[in-house]
This record gives sequence, C-alpha cells and structure tokens, in this order.
Amino acid sequence: MGSSLTRAAQWTTASSGTGKLEFTPMNRFLLKEILHFVEQFSSQHPQEAEHVFEEPLHWSTTLVVSDFKTDYDISDSDVQSHEKDYEGHPLLQLSPPTVYVRSFSQLSKLVHLADDKKLEEIQACLEENKDPVVKILGPSFVSTLEKEDAHTDVLRLVDKVKEKDQGKDPEVKVKLFLLLQNMDNQLISKCLKEIAGQVSLDPTAVKNEVELLKKFCSEGEKRVLKLVRYTSDYIFSNGCRSPLWRQMHGEICYLVIEPCDTETLYITCSTAGVFLNGGIKHEEEESGYEQTSDMYKDLVTLLKSRSPHFTENINMQDFAVEELPSTQKIQHVELVDVEEQGQPQRSYEQQEKNVHEEARQQHRPNKAGHEKKYELCPRWRNFALLSSCGKAEENKPSKSSGEQKSGEIQKRKLGSGAKNKIKAEFSVSSLPGRLSSQKTKTPAGSMPMEAFSESSSESEEEEEQPERRPESNTDLPEYWQIQKLVKYLKGGNQTATVLTLCAMMDFNLMQETCQLAIRDVGGLEVLINLLDTDEVKCKIGSLKILRKISHNVQIRRAIVYMGGLQSIVKILDSPVKDIKALAAETIANVARFRRARRTVRQYGGIKKLVKLLDCVPNLAKLTANQEKDVEVARCGALALWSCSKSTKNKEAIRKAGGIPLLGRLLKSPHENMLIPVVGTLQECASEESYRSAIQTEGMIKDLVKNLSSNNDELQMHCASAIFKCAEDKQTRDLVRKYRGLQPLVLLLSKSDNKQLLAAATGAIWKCSISMENVAKFQEHHALETLVCLLTDQPEEILVNVVGALGEFAMIPANKANIRNCGGIKSLVNLLTGTNQALLVNVTKAVGACATDMDNMAIIDQLDGVRLVWSLLTNPSADVQSSAAWALCPCIKNAKDAGEMVRSLVGGLELIVNLLKSTNNEVLASICSAIAKIAKDKENLAVLTDHGVVPLLAKLTNTTDDRLRRHLAEAIGHCCMWGSNRASFGDSGAVGPLVRYLKSKDEAVHQSTAMALYQLSHNPNNCITMHEKGVVKPLILFMGSDDETLQEFAAGCVRNIRLLAQANRNARLYR
Repeated sequence: MGSSLTRAAQWTTASSGTGKLEFTPMNRFLLKEILHFVEQFSSQHPQEAEHVFEEPLHWSTTLVVSDFKTDYDISDSDVQSHEKDYEGHPLLQLSPPTVYVRSFSQLSKLVHLADDKKLEEIQACLEENKDPVVKILGPSFVSTLEKEDAHTDVLRLVDKVKEKDQGKDPEVKVKLFLLLQNMDNQLISKCLKEIAGQVSLDPTAVKNEVELLKKFCSEGEKRVLKLVRYTSDYIFSNGCRSPLWRQMHGEICYLVIEPCDTETLYITCSTAGVFLNGGIKHEEEESGYEQTSDMYKDLVTLLKSRSPHFTENINMQDFAVEELPSTQKIQHVELVDVEEQGQPQRSYEQQEKNVHEEARQQHRPNKAGHEKKYELCPRWRNFALLSSCGKAEENKPSKSSGEQKSGEIQKRKLGSGAKNKIKAEFSVSSLPGRLSSQKTKTPAGSMPMEAFSESSSESEEEEEQPERRPESNTDLPEYWQIQKLVKYLKGGNQTATVLTLCAMMDFNLMQETCQLAIRDVGGLEVLINLLDTDEVKCKIGSLKILRKISHNVQIRRAIVYMGGLQSIVKILDSPVKDIKALAAETIANVARFRRARRTVRQYGGIKKLVKLLDCVPNLAKLTANQEKDVEVARCGALALWSCSKSTKNKEAIRKAGGIPLLGRLLKSPHENMLIPVVGTLQECASEESYRSAIQTEGMIKDLVKNLSSNNDELQMHCASAIFKCAEDKQTRDLVRKYRGLQPLVLLLSKSDNKQLLAAATGAIWKCSISMENVAKFQEHHALETLVCLLTDQPEEILVNVVGALGEFAMIPANKANIRNCGGIKSLVNLLTGTNQALLVNVTKAVGACATDMDNMAIIDQLDGVRLVWSLLTNPSADVQSSAAWALCPCIKNAKDAGEMVRSLVGGLELIVNLLKSTNNEVLASICSAIAKIAKDKENLAVLTDHGVVPLLAKLTNTTDDRLRRHLAEAIGHCCMWGSNRASFGDSGAVGPLVRYLKSKDEAVHQSTAMALYQLSHNPNNCITMHEKGVVKPLILFMGSDDETLQEFAAGCVRNIRLLAQANRNARLYR
C-alpha cells in the first residue's frame, strides 16, 4: 500500500497522492486486491492483526451507528470498540461521519460490516491516509527498515529496530512491515501483468480512436485535422484492414491523416503501437510498409509529436478519451525489482521506467537467438503448398509431353511463374476468423486510372455484413471431403484437375459448409488461377463452381479482394460461348456490392457485357448456336442488372450502346430472358436519359404487354419501370394508349406479394397524375380497391396508395367516393405516422378531400385539422409545406374556421414563426395559410401581435413567382387590421410589390393588385407607389379580361388619383 499507491494508482491531480482516486479499471483492480488482503489478514496473521497502529487511520465513512451490533459500546451519536490500546483508546471509534481505526483486526471487522460498500470504504481510507504504512508502523520505524537491504534476514532487522526503537513487540512490527512490503510488491507485479495485456493495441481500439479523431475534421474554428481515412474499406472478420500477408507482422490497418499545419502523414497501426510508414496511399500498393519513425503508443501521441496545431488545439476541444475497449487509460508505473512471472524471456539494453515503453518493447523484434519463428500449420505441410518463406513447392516436371502440359497447368495454379502473384499467409487453422491462406494480386500498373468514388445513390442494403458463422460447420463430413478434393486439385495433372472439378460439382455447392470449405483450405485461389490457363475444360469447371459458391456473401467478397473478378472479366472475350455465359453469370453473383461493381467498370467489363447482348432472341426457331447466343445474352443481362445499381455503371451501359440492345431483348418471348432485361431497365430508369430512351425506343409497349405475364417477378419489374418512367406525361399517355391501366389495377388483387403490390400501386400513383388516366382507372373501380389498401400494409405501399388517392381526389366526384368507402377516417389515422414521404402524401390527400364540405365535416370531427397543424413542427420542409397547403382548404371550408383556429393553442404563433424558414415552398404555403386565417379579424389581430407584418415585408424581395403570389395575397388580407397598412409601408414592402407587376404569371398580377389596392388606402403608400411607376401597368391591367384584376387595378389607381386631387385642392385653397 506504499509503492502501489504512489506508482500504480491513478489520482485526479498531477501529483500522485494529492487528490482522489480516479474511477478506472486499474484503480478498481488495486482496491479489490487491497480489500482481499485486509479481509484475510485477521485469519492468516492473527498476531500481527492485533498490533496497535502508531496513529489511527481515519476517514469519512458511509457506516452509521445502527450498522454496529455486538462487541461495541453504542450510544446515540458514538460507537467505540470494547478493545482498547495500552493508553485506553478504543481500537475503533465512530463519530459520524468520521471513523478511527487502530488495528487490522478492527479494520477487517469494519470492512465486513460495510457489506456491499467495502470498496468505497477502502477507497476513502486510502484517499484520506496518504501513507498508511507510516501511520501503522511509525515514521522512524519505516525509515529504519527501508534503509536495509531487501535480503537482510528477519532477526537482523529485529536487532536493528531494537537499537533505534524501544517500543513494544519489535518482532511483530518487523513481520508486519514485511507483510505489507510483500503485499505491495505483489500489487506492483500484478499491475504490470495487467498493463502488459492492455498496452497492446487491437482492431477495436484503433477503430475507436480513428472514429474519435474523425470528429475533429469538421469545418470551422474547431477544426483540428483536415482528413482522417483508411486506405482500405474492406474489413476482415478479425477487424483488421491490412492485407493478410501483413497481418502476420501484427499490422492492423493503414491510415492517411492530413494535419492542418504539416504534410500528409501515412500511418501504420499495429499491435505494438503506431508509426509512420513509407507512404501507403491505397490498399493495392505493395511497397511503403517500412517503418520510418519511432513507435508511439497511440495515434494522439503520434499526432502531438508531428503537428503543433493539433497539440495546441486538441486540449481546447472536448477531448475526453473514453474508456474504450482494450485501451483503458494506462497510468505511469515505475518498475520495481520484482520478478515478473509469465513474461517471455527477453533481453533489453536497459529497463525503462515507463510502462508504455515496457509494453512497447514486448512487441519489438528480439535480439539474436530469441527470434520468434512462424511455422506452417500441419494442414499446409500436408498440402505441400507453400514454404514458410512464401515460395511455392513445385513438383519436378516429367519427361512425357502429357506430364509437361499438366506441369504447366500446375505452375499456373500454384503460381511461381504465373501472371498472378500469390503471397503466403497463415492458414485458417492457425488464425481463426481470417480469410484463407493465400492472396492473389494482379500485376502492378494494370489498374485503370479512374476515380475510386462510387455512387452514393446505391442502396445500403447491398452492403453486406461481415461473416458470422458457427464453428460447428467444420465438423460436418462434407467440409473435410471437399478439403481433400482441393488437395488433389492443387497437386494433380490436367486429367486429375478435371476429374476433381467434376467430383466437387457432385456436392451441394449451394450449402454454406461446402462453400466455406473451399475457401478455407485455399481452393478459391486455385479456382481463380485456373481461369488463366489455356484449358477450356478447366475454365468451365472452375466457373461452374465459382458460379454457385459466389452466392455466398463472404465468397464473393473474397473473390474480389483476391483479384479474381479481373480474371473473370478478362475471359468475357473468350470465343467459347459456354465460358462467356458462365463468366457473366458469375459476375452477376459477385457484383452485388460497391467495390465489385466498380471493379467490373474499371476493367472494361461493362462494354464486354453489353457486347454479349447482341443476339436475335425472338425468332420462331433457333439453331443450337443461336440458342447459345441467347443464353450468353441472358447471362450478360443478369450481370448488367447487378452492375446497374451504380450510377456510373448506368452511364457506362448507356455509352456502350446498351439501351437499344436491351430494347431488342425486351421483345423476347422467354421469361428467363425478360426478367433480367426488365430488371436492368427499371434499375436504370431512375436516370432521365434512360426514361427518355425507353420512350423513344418504343419499350413502353413491351413493358405494358408483360404486365399481363403469369410471372409475378416479371410483372413487378415491369410495374416498377412504369412507376419510374411515368413521371413524364408522354409516358403516362403511352401507358393509357397501350391499355396498360387495367393490368395495373388487376395487379392490386395480388395483395400477398408485397413487392409486386408496391410496384403496382407506385405505377398507378404516377399514372394518375394525368386526369385522363384517373377517369380510366375509375372505369375499373381502382379507387375502391385503393381505399381498402389503406390499412394493414407496409409503409412503402401506403405511400403509393395515398399518393394515388391524392391525385384521384382532384376530381370532385371521387371525393364523395372516398368518403363513401370510409377512406377519410383511414387517411386521418395515417396523420399520426412518422414516415415523411407518407406524411407528405397523406396531407396532400386530406387537403384535396377537404375541399368538399361533407368531407371537411368528417375531418373536423376526427380532429384531423389539429393533426395536420401539428405536422408544421415536423423537421422535414416537405412535410411542413404539404401540411400548410392542406390547412388552406380546411380553414376555408370549416364551419366555424375562426374559432377552430383559435382553439389550437400556440398554433398562430407557430404559423408566424415558420415565416423565418429558408425554404420557398414552406414560405409560399405558410403565406397561403395566413391569407386564409387573416379573413377572421380576431385571428388577424393575434397574427399582428406575433409580428406577422415585418416578417411578411422582409420576404417581398423574392423572385419566386409562386411565393410572390401567396405573399401578396397574405399582405393584402393582413392590411385589414389597425395600422398594418402603414406598418407595411414603413417596413419597405410597397416598392418590391410594384415590381411584381412585371411578372409573367397572371396569378401574381391578381394577388399583387389586390395587395396594392389595400395598401393604397394609406397616403404614404400611394406616394411610394406613384414614385415606383405603378400607374402605367395598373392602367394596362384595367383592360384585362379578368374582372377581379380589373377592379383591384382600378381601385388602386382611383385611390392614388384621389390623393393627388386632394393635394391639389389643398394647394388651391391654402
């Protein structure tokens, strides 16, 4: 409790022993060890436990008088032990809240009484008794013994004490000192072992620190770093990002960090610490791994040593490093002469005082004679694949020509002279959880110089999760049988290779156990390398296996990271059609995540796949050769379908001439061809260029035709393509022209197929934007079916259904039909949801229905107006604007609109505050709502009190005609209260309004003329209007065909003229 407190314990202040113990794992470890020592002391050392301390240990305790029972004299406010020292002082005394303890015996009893607060008591005792050993034994006694050599025997120590100290029981005190010293040394030793296990970094620790540093890359004054990024996005199952052949050196990942004040830093994070490397910028690089700086314990320490700006600013940030897993705060601990058990034998030039340096040395290379050697696991020895140096063990070629040919194949498979370079790694058996034993890389410099950024529009569901599989899979017989076959595949000649591939095909390769067995034993690399041979049978066999096992998430990722996808893309140029078809189908399976799709594009795979589409699929009779062409085209379409989830790939397909070829294949009578073709088209239809091409190439007719197919998947993709293309009016008209509306309605009956239902309802929604289509839909009773789908459906379907009903409600007759079918209540119920897209469509539908008085009565009865109003607080600007637009007909058609609005507590203030929005659509909708609300005088007075006038005036400089129209309308209606007209003039609203008359939008002219007419009742406003030249455009509007515009323009001119006449008369009669 001496050195351990000063050297190992963590204190809240810089100087140990002057503050409180921090709540850290190490401190908790120390407290538990000291507690165990105190609890066992009385039973193990009864004589020493009775020794009376030279000074009592005292601290503020959590115990109260009622906690003490027998063996104590208890009063109302005091507790004393029966046991006393030779001066009559009790060995334990409690004067709440302070307790005084004079022996280990009483300390053990007190700890026992503390029950679940034992650690708190020990902590309080140590915090308030900074040097407990001195208090227990006395300062002179301790100083005497500390001067003696550690190997001095007990008797000599006793004699030494007797010479300088005449106190009682020197033998007991010496034994007690030795016990405390021994316990102290044990604590230090255990702490060092604990720290040694903590200092080593692991992937979780590095990840947490990187995430923490990324928070300081934001723009602005608080910016500490410009950039923090990994060189690789791929994460192995063990959490590392470095290549497998570097993981054997303990390397975890590589970082690129750009400080604000110095050059870019290229950093290696390893289990031993972090250091600067030779400049690793991308994961494909094969050099730059060498260490170019000292080793640092973590990234923050390295950055502080390299960037003064980082050092200066990081302390100003809220940079409290959390207790992250495996990286708890490591305190400064000075080493003592204690033998550390369980540590590897190492020779050091000197013994460092800092534990961080101690831990760092544990991971450095050992001196001569103590090098750690890595040995191959037994499985690798049996397969004779690679030596520990990473060289392939090649069989000697035979003299016969056949064996020479098989030897060539074997060389290509095992690769010392092949195009692909294979680097040796640990096998799966020696490193569980890591990828398999080899890594295949393509030649340096073969990568096209193209940006690595990928489309952000790709669905996140394509990003596959790391492998999570039970270890019990390896116990199945298929696992070991396949591994034996892979052994033969690696070592056999041409005939053996083909036979082995056939034998592997007899297994169920769609089963995960079989798939992972091939990967784990290194068979995946061999299959990939077989693609570079000249043997057609070997290629076909390899592709057939890869095609099946690539359905597994981990397998397809491994194929990409081994460079296998490049080889598969390359053989798309093969003259053998079977090989092309198999390669394309394998690409279709592999290209389901971003990097794979990017790789296909970068290595020219898109052009090659588009070229495969060139066939004649719709002939009545096909020859065997033509049938193969059709199969190749089908597989090519499958691959393009997978690749088309990338925006850049969509553009690449278009530039390669894929659209007309897809249009030709769309006429095929075969469903297995149509599904990938339509799937590709509907995926690409998110781009405007594709939607236009689908129209011009006449594909709408074929899409409509296939809506009547018996295949649900084909129907779904056709409906989805129409859904995306029907944003354009011409497409909607074509769907109606080719009689595609009825098939869409018929698809609504397949309510069990949610994907098909979502696509069908989406297509109906977009097609119903045209009122001609709505009339056709009603002939097939689509509205009634849609209303029935308003309940018990996924949100994806509800968004489309409600969107369609909103369009249907634009026709007056349909509003009554929605009410009669019970749709109003269902729509109002959906206003309580959280899906923003759904809320936008629901508010639009409710607003459309509210234009009918009977519907409005039901909406009001169901408290629908309050629900719509509450959506004004939604963070989405789209929801806010849609809700505000819906409120306009609700306020207009409510029975007692003024009272209804006033009953909404805080509603008017909310409306006014939304005038501070920066979204023009929100502002336009709010201005429209204010125009309706201001028709009630009392509500207008409340709006004025909330400051509506200056906020409206501030918006008048806008150039958005939609906002201008409703803003002018709101200003005109707000003029009806008190001095608001003058206030608008004082706020500078009149001049900008005059400019609105130059707009080309006639609706803007009408609302502006109305506002100017109301403002012209104020003389000062008339003067401003006249100065801005309002009279000439108003005179032109007086000749308009719009009677309302005529009246407002004439009224405004009249008021200006009356002011001028009054001014003239005043001068004449002055």
